[in-house]
Amino acid sequence: MKQQQTGDMKMWGGRFAEKTAASVEAFTCSVHFDCRLYRHDIAGSRAHARMLARQGLISDEECRLILGGLDEIEGEIERGEFVFRPELEDIHMNIEKTLAEKIGPAGEKLHTARSRNDQVNLDFRLYLREECDRLDGLLAELQRSLVTQARRYRQTVMPGYTHLQRAQPVLAAHHLLAYYEMCKRDRQRLADCRRRINVLPLGAAALAGTGLPIDREYVAGLLDFPEVSANSLDTVADRDFVIEFAAAAALIQVHLSRLAEELVLWTSEEFAFVELPDAFCTGSSIMPQKKNPDVPELIRGKSGRVVGHLMALLTLLKGLPLAYNRDLQEDKEPIFDTVDTVSASLALAAELMAGLRFKEENLAAALRRGCMTATDLADYLVRKQVPFRQAHAIVGRAVAYSLEQGRDIAELSLTELRRFAECIEEDVFAVLSVEGSVNSRNSVGGTGGARVAEAIARAEAELSVG
Repeated sequence: MKQQQTGDMKMWGGRFAEKTAASVEAFTCSVHFDCRLYRHDIAGSRAHARMLARQGLISDEECRLILGGLDEIEGEIERGEFVFRPELEDIHMNIEKTLAEKIGPAGEKLHTARSRNDQVNLDFRLYLREECDRLDGLLAELQRSLVTQARRYRQTVMPGYTHLQRAQPVLAAHHLLAYYEMCKRDRQRLADCRRRINVLPLGAAALAGTGLPIDREYVAGLLDFPEVSANSLDTVADRDFVIEFAAAAALIQVHLSRLAEELVLWTSEEFAFVELPDAFCTGSSIMPQKKNPDVPELIRGKSGRVVGHLMALLTLLKGLPLAYNRDLQEDKEPIFDTVDTVSASLALAAELMAGLRFKEENLAAALRRGCMTATDLADYLVRKQVPFRQAHAIVGRAVAYSLEQGRDIAELSLTELRRFAECIEEDVFAVLSVEGSVNSRNSVGGTGGARVAEAIARAEAELSVG
C-alpha cells in the first residue's frame, strides 16, 4: 500500500497507510460544535504546559513559546479570524496543529503525557463548571422577580387549586413563592452537581495514566480543582457529571414549564387572573383581537427538547464498556442545546414575571364561587369538639345545599347553617370569609399573612447574600 504523504497525515496517522475517506471525515468531525470549548481547551493547555516545564519535560523557553502561541490563537478565535479545519476533526487538534505551525517543534510537545480522552473530559468539566455558575445567576434573577411581585401582591388573595378545581383561598404572594422554592432547590442541585464536576481528570491520559513524571495536584491548583480523579479508567469513561447536569437542567425547565402553563391558563378569558406585558406576547395573523402568550407557550414547549436530551445522554452511556469510546462525542450537542435553551427560558421568565400584573377584581370575583371556605367550616366544627370525620360529612351536606340554592356556603344564613350543626354560632361568618380563611393558615409554611411576610423577608435575605 502507498503510505500517505506527510502533509496529508493526521496527527495520529503514523500507523495508517490510506488517507481517511472524505465521508468518514465528515461523519466524525466535531469541530463545528465543540469549537465553543476553545477557551476551556486553551486554559487546560496553559496549565498542562506550565506543569510540563515545572517537571522538566519541556524547557522554560518551550513553555514560553507555547503560552504565547496559545494566547495568539485565542485572540484569533475571539476576533473571528481563526480558520477551523474539519479535517483536523475537533477543537483540540485544530488548536494543537495551529500551535505547531506557529511556533514549530515546541508546539508538538504540548501533548506530552495527555490524551484527547482526558483532555476533552477536562474541557467539558471547565465548561459545565462555568455554566453551573451562570445558570445559578439566572435562577437568582428569576427568584428576585418572583419575590418583588410577592411583596407587591402580598395582600392579594386568589383561588388555590387542586386537580385544577378551586380548593382554598391563598395569597398570590404564597403562590409566587412556591416557584421561588423550586428555584431554590434548582440552585442547590446545581451547586451539588458542581462539586462532582469540579474534579481534575487531566493526567488519566488515554485510560491507564502515564509513566511520565507529571504533577496532577499542581495542575489542579492552577485550574482551581479541589481534587483529582482517583481512577484513570473511570475518569476517561465518566460522563456521570454530564448526565447529572442535564438532569438538573431538565428539572429547571420542567419548573419553568409548570409556571408557563399557569400563565397560559391565567391569561385566558376563562380565568383572566393576570395580564402579561404586550412586549412578551404576539398577535394573530388573521384575528385582530388576539393577544397570545407565546413566550410561556414556547418555554413550555421547549421543555420537551431538554428532557429529551437527558434521555439521549442516559441512552448514550448505558451500554458503553470501559474506557473511552467515540460514542462519547455525542454528549456535547445535547448539552450545548440544553444550556442554550434553559438559559434563554430563565432569562425570559425573569423578565416576564417582572412585568406581570394580577387582575385583582377578577381574583376577588372568582373567590366568591366554589365554596372555597368549606374546609374552614370543618375546622370551625372541630374546634367545637366535633370529630373531624363527622365535621367533614356535615360540611359536605351544607355544600350540597348551598349548590342547590345557587349560593356560596359563605352566603348561607346562620339559621340555614344551624340546620346542619346546632353548635354553629354567629362567629362562624368570620371563619367563612376569604380573609378569615387566609389569615387562619398560620401553620409553618402556610398561606397566612404573617407566615407569607416571614417568607418574603427570608427570601430577600437569602438573595442578598447570594
